[in-house]
Amino acid sequence: MEEARRQKQRQLDMIDRQIIRRTTGLIGSKRSGYRLGKSPDPSASIERYRSNLAAITAERQSEIDALSRKLARQDAAVEMLRSRCA
Repeated sequence: MEEARRQKQRQLDMIDRQIIRRTTGLIGSKRSGYRLGKSPDPSASIERYRSNLAAITAERQSEIDALSRKLARQDAAVEMLRSRCA
Protein backbone atom coordinates (compact mmCIF):
# COMPACT_ATOMS: atom_id res chain seq x y z
CA MET A 1 0.00 0.00 0.00
CA GLU A 2 2.85 2.36 0.80
CA GLU A 3 4.45 1.53 -2.54
CA ALA A 4 1.22 2.45 -4.35
CA ARG A 5 1.22 5.74 -2.44
CA ARG A 6 4.81 6.45 -3.46
CA GLN A 7 3.93 5.65 -7.07
CA LYS A 8 1.06 8.18 -7.05
CA GLN A 9 3.39 10.80 -5.56
CA ARG A 10 5.95 10.11 -8.30
CA GLN A 11 3.22 10.56 -10.92
CA LEU A 12 2.26 13.94 -9.45
CA ASP A 13 5.92 14.98 -9.35
CA MET A 14 6.34 13.91 -12.98
CA ILE A 15 3.34 16.01 -14.04
CA ASP A 16 4.83 19.00 -12.22
CA ARG A 17 8.14 18.56 -14.03
CA GLN A 18 6.39 18.19 -17.39
CA ILE A 19 4.38 21.36 -16.85
CA ILE A 20 7.45 23.36 -15.82
CA ARG A 21 9.53 22.00 -18.71
CA ARG A 22 6.80 22.80 -21.24
CA THR A 23 6.26 26.29 -19.82
CA THR A 24 9.98 27.03 -19.81
CA GLY A 25 10.25 25.78 -23.38
CA LEU A 26 7.50 28.13 -24.52
CA ILE A 27 9.25 31.09 -22.93
CA GLY A 28 12.58 30.16 -24.49
CA SER A 29 11.06 30.05 -27.95
CA LYS A 30 9.76 33.63 -27.72
CA ARG A 31 13.08 35.41 -27.37
CA SER A 32 13.10 36.66 -30.94
CA GLY A 33 13.24 40.28 -29.80
CA TYR A 34 16.60 39.70 -28.20
CA ARG A 35 18.03 38.43 -31.46
CA LEU A 36 16.84 41.58 -33.19
CA GLY A 37 18.96 43.71 -30.91
CA LYS A 38 16.28 44.54 -28.37
CA SER A 39 16.91 43.77 -24.74
CA PRO A 40 14.35 41.41 -23.21
CA ASP A 41 11.79 42.84 -20.80
CA PRO A 42 12.02 40.78 -17.58
CA SER A 43 8.54 41.68 -16.36
CA ALA A 44 7.00 40.65 -19.67
CA SER A 45 8.88 37.33 -19.51
CA ILE A 46 7.63 36.65 -16.01
CA GLU A 47 4.07 37.52 -16.96
CA ARG A 48 4.26 35.30 -20.04
CA TYR A 49 5.67 32.46 -17.91
CA ARG A 50 2.87 32.79 -15.35
CA SER A 51 0.23 32.93 -18.05
CA ASN A 52 1.56 29.84 -19.81
CA LEU A 53 1.96 28.02 -16.50
CA ALA A 54 -1.68 28.69 -15.59
CA ALA A 55 -2.91 27.55 -19.01
CA ILE A 56 -0.89 24.34 -19.05
CA THR A 57 -1.79 23.54 -15.44
CA ALA A 58 -5.48 24.05 -16.27
CA GLU A 59 -5.14 21.53 -19.11
CA ARG A 60 -3.88 18.89 -16.68
CA GLN A 61 -6.00 19.92 -13.67
CA SER A 62 -8.42 16.98 -13.83
CA GLU A 63 -5.51 14.52 -13.86
CA ILE A 64 -3.82 16.35 -10.98
CA ASP A 65 -7.07 16.40 -8.96
CA ALA A 66 -7.69 12.66 -9.51
CA LEU A 67 -4.16 11.74 -8.43
CA SER A 68 -4.38 14.06 -5.42
CA ARG A 69 -7.64 12.42 -4.28
CA LYS A 70 -6.13 8.95 -4.67
CA LEU A 71 -3.06 10.05 -2.76
CA ALA A 72 -5.19 11.44 0.09
CA ARG A 73 -7.16 8.17 0.31
CA GLN A 74 -3.96 6.16 0.34
CA ASP A 75 -2.48 8.40 3.04
CA ALA A 76 -5.57 7.86 5.18
CA ALA A 77 -5.46 4.09 4.65
CA VAL A 78 -1.75 3.88 5.52
CA GLU A 79 -2.31 6.00 8.63
CA MET A 80 -5.24 3.79 9.72
CA LEU A 81 -3.13 0.65 9.32
CA ARG A 82 -0.29 2.20 11.29
CA SER A 83 -2.63 3.18 14.12
CA ARG A 84 -4.06 -0.37 14.25
CA CYS A 85 -0.61 -1.91 14.42
CA ALA A 86 0.68 0.45 17.10
